[in-house]
Parts: sequence; C-alpha cells; structure tokens
Amino acid sequence: MRPVLARGGWRLAGQLLLFQVGVLVLVVGIGAAVSIGFSLRAANAESRNKMLAISRTLAQTPGVISAVQSSDPTRRLQPVAKAVQRDTGASFVVFMSPAGIRFTHPNPDRIGEHFVGTIAPAQRGKALTETYRGTLGQSVRAVVPIKDDGRVVGLVSVGVLLRQISTEASRQIPVLVGLAVLALAVGTIGSVLLARRVRRQTLGLDPAEIARHYQHHDAVLHAVREGILLVDGDRRLTLANDEARRLLELPPDAEGRGVDELGLPPRSAVLLASRREATDEMLTVGDRLLAVNLRRTDGYGVPGGIVATLRDSTELRALTGKAETARRQLKLLYDAASEIATTLDVTRTAEEVVRVVVPRLADFASVDLAEPVLRGEEPAPAHGLVPVRRVAVHGIRDDHPLISPGTALTLPPATPQAAVLGGAPGVLMADLRTASRSWMAVDQEQAQRVVEYGIHSLILVPLRARGVLLGMVNFWRGSGSEPFGEEDLFLAQEVVARAALGVDNARRYTREHATAMTLQENLLPAAHVTHSALEVAHRYLPAKALVGGDWFDVLPLTGFRVALVVGDVVGHGLQAAATMGRLRAAIHTLSDLDLPPDELLARVDELVTRIDQEEAGPARTPVAGATCLYAVYDPVGGCCTVARAGHLPPALVTPDGEVEFLELPPGPPLGVGGMRFEAVERRLPEGSRLVLYTNGLVEDRSRDVDVGIELLGQALAGSSPGPEQTCTEVLRTVLPEHPADDVALLVARTRIFGADQVAQWDVEPDPTSVGRMRTAATGQLTQWGLEETAFTTELLLSELLTNAIRYGTPPIRVRLIRNESLFCEVWDHSSTSPHLRYAAETDEGGRGLFLVAQLAERWGTRYTPTGKIIWAEQALT
Repeated sequence: MRPVLARGGWRLAGQLLLFQVGVLVLVVGIGAAVSIGFSLRAANAESRNKMLAISRTLAQTPGVISAVQSSDPTRRLQPVAKAVQRDTGASFVVFMSPAGIRFTHPNPDRIGEHFVGTIAPAQRGKALTETYRGTLGQSVRAVVPIKDDGRVVGLVSVGVLLRQISTEASRQIPVLVGLAVLALAVGTIGSVLLARRVRRQTLGLDPAEIARHYQHHDAVLHAVREGILLVDGDRRLTLANDEARRLLELPPDAEGRGVDELGLPPRSAVLLASRREATDEMLTVGDRLLAVNLRRTDGYGVPGGIVATLRDSTELRALTGKAETARRQLKLLYDAASEIATTLDVTRTAEEVVRVVVPRLADFASVDLAEPVLRGEEPAPAHGLVPVRRVAVHGIRDDHPLISPGTALTLPPATPQAAVLGGAPGVLMADLRTASRSWMAVDQEQAQRVVEYGIHSLILVPLRARGVLLGMVNFWRGSGSEPFGEEDLFLAQEVVARAALGVDNARRYTREHATAMTLQENLLPAAHVTHSALEVAHRYLPAKALVGGDWFDVLPLTGFRVALVVGDVVGHGLQAAATMGRLRAAIHTLSDLDLPPDELLARVDELVTRIDQEEAGPARTPVAGATCLYAVYDPVGGCCTVARAGHLPPALVTPDGEVEFLELPPGPPLGVGGMRFEAVERRLPEGSRLVLYTNGLVEDRSRDVDVGIELLGQALAGSSPGPEQTCTEVLRTVLPEHPADDVALLVARTRIFGADQVAQWDVEPDPTSVGRMRTAATGQLTQWGLEETAFTTELLLSELLTNAIRYGTPPIRVRLIRNESLFCEVWDHSSTSPHLRYAAETDEGGRGLFLVAQLAERWGTRYTPTGKIIWAEQALT
C-alpha cells in the first residue's frame, strides 16, 4: 500500500462522498417540498369535501327549508349559521335567496347584499365547490341548492378561508422537516461507508501492475484462434487481431481506416457498419464461410462502437443447407399452428391455410371442401362423382389460371383428386407433364392452361379430422421452383393435419351457430307486427360470435290494449335461445290472463327460480339473471303501465322531439328474488314513441353503458317520427362497431282512440237500469252504423250487467269500444270472478255466461286495482 496511491484513493473517495451528499441534500429537499405541497393540496381537497357535506346537510334540514321560505329568514337563520360556523370550524355560513341575496353573514352589515361567487349551477339545482375571493378573503366554498319538492327555494354556501387551511397544514411541516433531516443523516452515513469501501478497493493498484495486465490481455487477443474486430462510432476499424486479418485478408494499415475502405465483400462491410447485434450470422468471404457475432460496446466505455468475433465455419458449409431447411420446416409448422384457425369461420380458416404455405412450401395453393362442410354438416361417404367447392386460392402471382374460389367442382372417380377424397393419404406428382393425365379430367381446358402457365408439380393432401374427411388441399409449384419431393409431401401432410382440426372446429361452430339462429328466428315474432293501438317497428341483430338470448314481443290484449316486451337471457348459444323460448312462452301464457306488469313479472320470476332448482346441473348455466321489461299500453286514454326486472329503462320520445328515459323502480333480475316488482303508470300523448332495447345496443367493451345511453338519447332526439326510420337511425349511430352481444330494438308510436270510438255510461245498481242500458247501447250502435250487431250486443250487455248488479259491488260502469271488432265491458268494484257452468234442464238459472260464450267471439275477466272488468268481444264484418 503505497502512500501516493492511498492519497489518490482518498481523493477519489472524497469526491464520491461530496457528490453523494450533494445529491442526497437535493433529493431530500425536493422530497420535503413536494410533501409540503401535497399536504397543502390534501388539506384543500379535504376542506372542499367538508364544506360540501355541511352545505348538503343544511340544505336537506326541514327547519332550514321552512325558514328560507318564511317572511323573515334572517331572524331564523342567522343563529343557525353562527352555531354551524362555531361547531364545524367553517369561516362563514351564508343562506341566500335563489337570486343570491344574503339572508345571513358573519358580518351583519353584509346581509341583504348579493352573494360574491358562482351560484348559477346551484340555481339550476346542482351543487358546486370553488376557490373564490369573497368579502372575507380567498376561501374554499361550497354552494348547494335548497329544494322543496324539487323546486329550488334558496341557496346555502359554507366556506373556509385559505389562510386557515394553510395554518392547519403548516402544523405538519415540523414533522416533515424532521423526517428529511433523518433521511439526510442516514444517507450521509451510507455515503461515508461507501467512500471507505472505494478507498479500500483502489489500494494495491500501481502502474506496473496495470501494464502487466495490459500485456496479458494483448497476448491473449492476438493468440486466440478467433478473429476479433473493434469498430468505433465513426465506423472506423480501431482493432484487429491476427486471426481477423487472416480471415478477412485485411491490409497492414487496416486499423484507422473506414470499414468501407478495407476491400471487404459488400455484405460483410454492410454488416460491420450496421451497428446492430447479430449472433452466428453466416458470411461468405472468398472460399471461407464465417460465423459472425456482433455486440455493441456502449456499456464498456466505447460509445457507438461494436466488437465482432469471426469464426471459420467452412467445414460446416455442407451441413448448413440441411440445417436451414430443417429450420424453415419447423418454422412453417410452428406458424401453421399459430396462424391457422384464428377464427371459427370455415372459409376464413381455409384462406389462412393457403396464406401460410405460400411461398414457403408452394408457389400456389388451393383448398377444396365438401359442400356439407360449408353448411356445418358432416360429409357422408361419397359414391361415384365427388362434389366439392373451391373456397380459397392464393399464390405468388395474381394472374394464375387456377379455378377461382366459389366454383363448384365435380371430381370423376378415376382422378387422383377423387382418390384423395376417397381415403388416400396423399398424392405426389413431381412432374405434371410426364405424369398420368387423369388429374386433368376435372377440367381439361383449365388443366391445359395450368401446364402452359408453367406450373409443373402438384401435391394433393386430404383434410381429415377426427375421422371425418372434409376436403383436400392442393399445393402447386411453377417455373423457377424445384419439383416437389417426398420430404415436401411429408411436410404438406403435417401442415394439413394441423389445419384440419381448425376447419373441423369451424364446421362444428357453423352447425351450432346455424342451429341456434334457426331456433331463435323461429322463436321471435314475425317480421311485420301490426296493431291498431300502436305503430310498431323492430330490429334484431344476433351476435357474430354466438347467438344470445335477447327477445322482444308485441302481444295483443283485451280491450285493444297491447303489451310490449323485451328481455335478455344470460349466456349464449343453444341453451340461451331455448331458455328465451321458454320465457317467451310463459309470458305469452300469462299475458292471456291480463295480469298487471308487476304481477306478471313476479310469476315469471317464480318460474325461473323453479327451473333453476329443478334442472340444476354441472353442465347447465342457470337462468337466474335474465332481465325483462313489460309494458301495457291502453289506446283508450293513452295510459301506459311499465315494470322491469333488472332491465334498462325505456326511452320516451314525445311528439315535439324531447327524449326522456323513464324512471322505473329497478326490480331484481328474474330468478334472483328478494325484492318485489313495482309498476309505474304514465299517460302518453298521441304520437309518442316508446323505445325498448337490450344492453347489446348501448354497452360495449370499449364504452360504458352510460355513454351508450347518452348516445341513444342524442340519436332519438334527432330521429324521424316514423318507427322504421327511428330503428334505422338508432342502429346507424348507436350500435357498436363490433357488437359482442345480441341487439333487440323495439320502437312503438302510440295512437289514441277518439271519442267516436268509445262510449261509456255509469249504471245505477238497480235491475231496471238494464233496460235503459240496452236502449242507450242500441242508440250508440246506430250512430256507429252497427245496427246488425245491436241484438247480440243487447243480449250480452243484459247478461253481463245483470250479473254485475246482482253479484257485484257499485259503482258499475259500461263501456263500448269500436275498432276492427266491438268490445263490451262491464266494470264493478267486486273481485269475485264469474265462471262458466252448464245448467241442467231443471235448473232455473246458470245459463247466462253460457249464452255469452256462444254469442261472443271471446269473453273473459280482467282485474283492476279497484275491482274487475267482464268483457266480451264481437267480430265486425
């Protein structure tokens, strides 16, 4: 340990120590400043939230609401403001009128003046927070509306001065400064220890030892039997050992010259000047084959340079071609496994097959599939001529003479193509010009054009998966390529074996998708739905991946009312479609009972729960979670009753173009249970559009459902009044680019029956009223021009009204509705329902409802919240 080296070590260690301490002081200082800044910001945010909470609490206090509307709000509210200011630590509490005139203020002289700050959002019913300079100084404040039955009757503002927030935050500064000092002390101690370690490690090194190390390294550099080159950032050769000079035949003055001035082969010069890394890249220099490795020297003190090692691999040249061929084959098989069958589409999978093999295995390739495969069916064993269809063709040139995709082909039995489809493992025709001409029997003219084009070699491989023969793949080579060999046939069979599974999976998916689509199309309503109460248009778009369980319905009810239904079953595929059919059938059945929407959903909810309990199994997806919306519209008066089970609310577009999403009690999804369903009644103006939809329209992976609903509202606001145009415009503007779920959309424009279609009378509960009612009904039918129905209507009204007077409860009402048929309705406040029975010959009564059933087209009972309605319908010629 020499004193000079020791002093030099101390100098290095001292500089390192000073540098580390300086950096540490800078980092700790910045950290302390940032911590103080964050502390002030956090205190500011906390004050905003606190002021907003206090303001909202005061705005919802009943005493405050009444005081704001009193004749002397200042007298009642000033004590409240002072008490809240004292108890919460707020700097001020100001109550004011909706126009911003102060009722309270910490300075009584300011009472009666206009509030200084932003109040416009609060006047519109929204709360806000802001930082503003008021009469007391810069402050953080919240302004909240005081509402009474949704009407803004006053405003309240609570705030705290910024200097008060800064005072509270500054209490944390001593703690932060103490932590910073502690961190500085710990870092300084660590720096001292590190400096001592550096001092110890630098002792013992002297110039002689450094020179000796250099001599050793130089001897190794020139004695090693591997060429070494060092190129600097300016692409100049700075070092070359003896082996590198020999292998590259470098001139004596090579060092210091540019790489492109050394007389190297162009590819070698480009590689050495490229500054990229390479591993065992093969170069040919003269009659030598060199393996070159390149590494950058940026991390070793030579910025922008590279170091190259050269290894003479001339003896391996013979093996390189085979190794490269094997590598290409393995790469082709690997790519076939990863790039084929990326989708579940048969045609797309076939196109992926030909794109993978061209040009790495063949110059041209085509895929022929049996016709049933394209429909998702399993091909039956062929006898005689084999029908196939070409689905994919690809080549190195586009002007090839091969048969184009979509062409149906018939393969005679004696052809090699038919032999492959008959079970042969593959056919290799190395030279088409000298091979048997049987392969040309499919199309003589086309085959002649193939030969004239220069295609000279062909491989046919069957597409077989899971024991099912799906089709075949044709590999072609043209002029400029070597003929196919046995190795090529083996490789083609391996590639096709991997592709066949993808084609078969796509075929199976096509079959399942087609089955589910057929099932769902048969379960959904007809394409055109007409009803006198509504003008209806609808759209249904199945998901591209798997068919789902979305559905909709337009169900006619008694009294010319109509039910609108839309729902969504969880899951996809056949099970979802089948479940949708069961739920739709259940709703059809229950709608015939004229149940209210909330009661109908409760019945369906019980059905779903029972299905899940009785049919539970490991391979079955539960139905619980299905959503549904059920609405009943009555054209007599325009009343609409809606209930939902976990479904999105419907949109209502008024005749003047305003859009509103109806606020409905959410209700649980079907099968979940635990909550009751509630119905909301709403009277709709004539010409209103009621829009029902499923979540596939507004929800997507790339956007939230709230964004989709907002887009739907914007589309409806600017849409045409017709339901068909509305459906078209909504799908064009709202539908996601790639919908992941089914989409069901139902648009209904309301109609209201006029006074000339409805007649109504209140009836006294007296048997003599029956005769007067018959006379009134006959007169009304005469006005309508329905004299031929008068006799039948008199009999029906007599029986129904007599039952209501005898067994029902007043008040009693009679209503006639004329449209494409005639409805007679008798209302009373009794919940007792009559039932049809067949009287014996000796019975004095019991034939009334039997007579009604014989005279009317249909009849029944419908319950209301206050009683029941017995109705009878007559067909009009």
